[in-house]
Amino acid sequence: MKKISVVVAAVAMSVVLVGTAMAGFWGDKIPTLTPIKGRLEIPVASVNDGKAHHFKVQATDGVMVTFFVLKSSDGVIRTALDACDVCYRAGKGYEQSGDDMVCQNCGMRFPSAKINEVKGGCNPAPLTRVIEGDKLVIAMADIDQNSWYCKFKK
Repeated sequence: MKKISVVVAAVAMSVVLVGTAMAGFWGDKIPTLTPIKGRLEIPVASVNDGKAHHFKVQATDGVMVTFFVLKSSDGVIRTALDACDVCYRAGKGYEQSGDDMVCQNCGMRFPSAKINEVKGGCNPAPLTRVIEGDKLVIAMADIDQNSWYCKFKK
């Protein structure tokens, strides 16, 4: 019985280690968007859940620009670069924690309702966006103008 327990434990540990290694290898991929006629279109229904959704797109200067979209606590769909004026060189971006976006470099927290409202400092750099019907639209001109924030993205 003891041998069976040891074998079961070894198999379970192997499954955990292989699963962890494979997750690290493939990781959580950030979807890459393709602009159409100079704009990005994201279905509102896919980002309407209060969670931060990260995307990336290649700017005309070749830089891969990462940004996030979230429906804030006040019901507004907001967009911002995954970088700020202060910490962009670290290339770490933001992660959601409850209703806040948290800078992964300095730990500053920003309430979702302030995204696109407060600019500068360590606030996520805002992206202009509009809702057209059931689509969230971001102009590639805005992505291109702000690509410098993501030159250090890791």
